[in-house]
Amino acid sequence: MKSRTGGFILLSCILFFMACVGAPNEQNQANLSGANRAQTNKDPNRKLKIGFAMDTLKEERWVRDKDAFEKHCRELNVDCVVTVADNKADKQANDVDNLLTQNVDVLVIAPHDATQAASMVEKAKAQNVPVISYDRLINSDKIDLYISHQVPVIGRKIAEYALQKVPKGNYIMVYGASTDNNAMIMKKAQLEVLQPAKDRGDIKIVAEQFISDWKPEIALNFVENALTQNGDNIQAIVVSNDGMAGGVVSALDKRGLTGKVLVTGQDAQKDALQRIAAGKQTMTVYKPIIPLANAALEAAIKLAKNESLAGTTMFTNETVGKQIPAILLEVQVVDKDNLMTTVIKDNYAKFEDVYANVPESERPKK
Repeated sequence: MKSRTGGFILLSCILFFMACVGAPNEQNQANLSGANRAQTNKDPNRKLKIGFAMDTLKEERWVRDKDAFEKHCRELNVDCVVTVADNKADKQANDVDNLLTQNVDVLVIAPHDATQAASMVEKAKAQNVPVISYDRLINSDKIDLYISHQVPVIGRKIAEYALQKVPKGNYIMVYGASTDNNAMIMKKAQLEVLQPAKDRGDIKIVAEQFISDWKPEIALNFVENALTQNGDNIQAIVVSNDGMAGGVVSALDKRGLTGKVLVTGQDAQKDALQRIAAGKQTMTVYKPIIPLANAALEAAIKLAKNESLAGTTMFTNETVGKQIPAILLEVQVVDKDNLMTTVIKDNYAKFEDVYANVPESERPKK
């Protein structure tokens, strides 16, 4: 009679051996992908593939980024695969996994969550894929490049403008998402500008809040509550982007305060430019998108070809305490006085669109 125990042990050994041989773990798969990529890279004539993991398209400026990036891919004969996470960290993580399985040569990430995105960088680097942090800074010292506009400068320009126009009074501070490094950087820069006036008692910050996912409706509710708590005695609302500024202006509209309270913004969205022309929003920060998208793609191509990047500076990510290579583009303040000489002159926005809500008799001459 045969031993059942012996047969079970033999079967277990066979299954264990088959599992070891037939199912490589994640690290083995990453090594294989890296090896395959290295082999493929030996062909100088092959078409490069760049993956762009975006967070959202809910705001106009991100649609501009996507369009500009894809257009430049076509111009430079590069395959680009764009994913959109719909403001969901888990979806963006899955998007990155999918892009890596497609053997992209470089991964460009506009992160939803700066800290969570660090794990995406780790996965890419395990497969020898360079990573560019696009517009928003990822909390990782392993990224190959951070490309954005001058985020600290944006924060300073917004606060300086507000302080120049409203040197005394009650301020409300509307920050972006706490998961977004840009919001943190801008907050720090804004408060550094405002602190001396605050210390003198010239201004008082009566309310401040980070706004989840930069959502206009949350900004609207926050400002409505702040206005109620302060009896509408507010002189300036420092808002960190145009989307939220739209919510803030809606809150002011309900109280008949539109145009009486300074409202800042960032991105030079069409609706924000219209509000500025109509006197509802005071200013925005103009960040040309095409140069940003083009520079990101051109840097990605160089990284894919192991070429050195020109024009980089070292930027300190204070969260991780490390410096990383960066390309930071210049920005410009736009208000009612210079709409014609900035966004319209640059063909960033059309005259007819910007002044759509302004009577023709009150429009500037073309």
